[in-house]
Parts: sequence; structure tokens; C-alpha cells
Amino acid sequence: MITLLLVDDHELVRTGIRRILEDVSDFKVIGEVDNGEEAIKFCRNSPPNIVLMDMNMPGIGGLEATKQIIHYAQDSKVIVLSVHTENPIPARVMQLGAFGYLTKGTDPAEMIIAIRKVAAGQRYIAPDIAQQIAIGQLNLNETNPFDQLSKRELEITIMLTKGSRVPDIANQLNISAKTVNTYRYRMFEKLNVASDVELTHLALRHNLIDTNQL
Repeated sequence: MITLLLVDDHELVRTGIRRILEDVSDFKVIGEVDNGEEAIKFCRNSPPNIVLMDMNMPGIGGLEATKQIIHYAQDSKVIVLSVHTENPIPARVMQLGAFGYLTKGTDPAEMIIAIRKVAAGQRYIAPDIAQQIAIGQLNLNETNPFDQLSKRELEITIMLTKGSRVPDIANQLNISAKTVNTYRYRMFEKLNVASDVELTHLALRHNLIDTNQL
């Protein structure tokens, strides 16, 4: 039996995925949560075989939740389910140690295949995502400015573009507001932007965020 945890802040999305998985005889959904903090807590207490993880959620978000689950619940394998189809997000997630990456438009049959492969210890990336990663590695002259950010800087970038305030980010990441601002100004310098508004515009141009989030 393959046990699964569903992590998404939209109940409708979780319900749809649950219905798909409940039709598979050797799959068992043992939990649903709507944020990264609860996902980490669940995995530390009752680690599932597979975590289906959304990237864009309130709180610490999917990137940090994935990192912590990989660290604290090593028996749980994370498959990211995201709207992001272009780098740097897919490549970063896989570098963190996620076992799979699918888009939210993935066919149910492909999702089932991915879960089985990951449960067996194999990595799985949706073909269109794998192609984007490969193209990104080949086109060295067409670099994405966000590729130069560290994992923490990228994480804070995503939170800022979602409208999170510095004190809220500090609280969610358990660091000081001063540390968040240090990262923020370092990011501004690397990306050659002067404000959160310019940062958001740049993120939109490079498909780091989805317009539906704004």
C-alpha cells in the first residue's frame, strides 16, 4: 500500500486529486493539509510514502516545506504539483531533493505513473518540464536572472511577490526582520531592481509567478 499526503491550499484541488487516487486499489490518502507548516508537522509525526506538494501556498510555501520534509522525514518522498513550468523553480525543487515534478494540468494517468515510480525509488519529471530544464542547461547564453539567487533568496523572492510583508516573512521562516531585509537588498542588487514592484514585474517576465496569484 502506497500512503499519500495531499498538500494544497485549495480544498477543491485536494478533493479532485483525492477522488482520482481513491480509485487506485493500492493507494491510500492518509491526510490533507492546506499549508507547508502543517505538512511538515504531519510528516514528522506520521510520515507518508508520498507527499503531493503544491508550491504556492500561504505561510512558508512549498519550497521551504519540501526542504524541511526532505530533512526531517526522509522516508517521505515529495512530488511537487505546480503551475510553474519554467526554470528556475523546477530545477531548484529537484536540486533540493524532491523525487518528482508535475504540472497541475497533468493527466491523471500520468500522475498515477509518477507516484508508482517515485514510490519505487525512481525520480519522475513531467516530459514538458524535463524539456524546459534541458533547454535551460543548453542555452547558456539565455540565462534567467533568478538562477543566480540562493535557495533562501529565491524563497523570499516568491514570498515578496505574493505580497508578504517583511515581518510576516521573518515570522514564517523563523529569522529576524533584519535578516530578511539583508536577503532582500542582496536580491535587489543581484537582479538590478530597486523595489518590490520592480521585483514582481521581473518575476512575471520570467514566469517565476503566475498572474492568477496577483
